[in-house]
Parts: sequence; C-alpha cells; structure tokens
Amino acid sequence: MMPPRKSAIRSLCLSGLPLAGLLMLGACNAAPDRQPDSQEVASDPQGPASASATTSASPSASPAGSPTALAENGAAQRSGPLSCAEELGATAAQRRADLCRNVSPATRPPCNVANSCAMIEDEIARSCALFDSKGDPMPGCRPAPKSKEAAAAVVERYYSALNARDFGTAWQQWGDDGPPRQTMAQFTAGFAHTRATHVAIGAMEPGDAGAGSVYQTVPVTVDATLDDGSSQRFRGKYVLRRVNGVDGATPGQLRWHIDSAQLSPVR
Repeated sequence: MMPPRKSAIRSLCLSGLPLAGLLMLGACNAAPDRQPDSQEVASDPQGPASASATTSASPSASPAGSPTALAENGAAQRSGPLSCAEELGATAAQRRADLCRNVSPATRPPCNVANSCAMIEDEIARSCALFDSKGDPMPGCRPAPKSKEAAAAVVERYYSALNARDFGTAWQQWGDDGPPRQTMAQFTAGFAHTRATHVAIGAMEPGDAGAGSVYQTVPVTVDATLDDGSSQRFRGKYVLRRVNGVDGATPGQLRWHIDSAQLSPVR
C-alpha cells in the first residue's frame, strides 16, 4: 500500500471530517517513532508536548440484538453514556461493580452499574496500580498493572468508553490533562457523528525504557462506522507511557496512559 501523500494528509486533516479528521491528526501531529530522550528529566514526567498526537473511537463488535449492538445503533442520538448494565446485562455488570468496590480505596468510588463499564474498569485499574508492589496482589488485579497487557487494556478501555459515549473516561486514558492541545469540548465534538468502532490489538513487542519512563507500543486496527452508515478503517499504533520509580510522581503518572497515536487510513 502506497503511503498517502503529505498534501493529501494535510487536506484531510483540515477537512473537518468527524472521525477521519481526528484520526488523521495522528499522522499530522504525532511524534515520529519514539527514541528515549536523554534530555527528558525526572522532574518533567509528562515529557515534551510535541511527543503527542490525537484520538479515535471504541470497542469490540457485538452480536446483533445484544444490548451493546442496540446501543451502538442509537449512539448518535444517545444523550448520556451507555450504562454497564445496558452493555453487559445486570448480572455481569454487577460482578464488575462488586470487584470494583472490593479493590477501590475511594469513599464513593464509581463502582455502580449505572456508570459505563469503562468507568468501572478504570477504577479497578487505578486501584490495582495504586496498591501494586504493596503486599500480595489483590484478587482481580489482572493483568499486572506494569505489564504490556495492562498498557493494551488502556487502549481497549479508551475505545470502550468512546463506544459508551463516556467521553470523560475516554479523556482520562490520555492522563490527567487529556489529549494534548485539545479541550474536552473539542475532544467530544470529534465523535459527534461516530456510531460505533471496533479496535483490534496487534502483537506487541516488549516496551522501551527512557529517562524515568517506560513506553509501550500497542499496534491497532480500527474499524469505524459513522452515523450515515459509511465505514472507515485505520491502522497504526498507540504509544503508552508510565513513569518508573520517579520521586514525586503522582499515582496517575505511575499508571499507563496514552502518550501519542499514529493512525493512517487503509484504502
């Protein structure tokens, strides 16, 4: 497949297409393949702003007639996030909420079946990372918080949140401040015409260590359906980052979060 010409990429980036425009920003603004930066210091665990890109949309395909499939069909009209009970059914959702409450140290954790499954899973992951290496692993803390599988789970959770139209949880997968150079309103508006997407995770190689950080590349293929019924496919990668043993790092920085994205259309 011939790579898109730079002029075509620029045109698409500026065209305002609801999903393609956002995804192609990864090709326009993303950093090149990351090399550990000897100038990156522990006192700046967020790293340079130029090392980031942009976004996409949500999880695995669902059988026709399932709660998730029905929700996907009406996603463009939905006024609020899809609840976990709607997505998984009451029994399965309650099991996730119970696990969430078992591991969460929060006084009022978001472990409620009325919230999106992505929000519940994010609280489980946050809690497991918070107590990682502090005694025996808590039951249900799988995959291990520092593993490459946990990095891939962030990408899956990101798409799950987008598919549920829980844009707040999706935003948080980029870290405490969300995607770089985007407001929450801009981020949300980018998915106004996205009905559903499916992300497939490719084979992952071991991560790379930089100055005080660990980076994990997660290859993806994204199939998207817009609200006019048209389909798009993108391939590329997300780069996940976590701070590694840096004094003063926040719990959020010690967790895997999306650092950059590079996605290109498949023709």
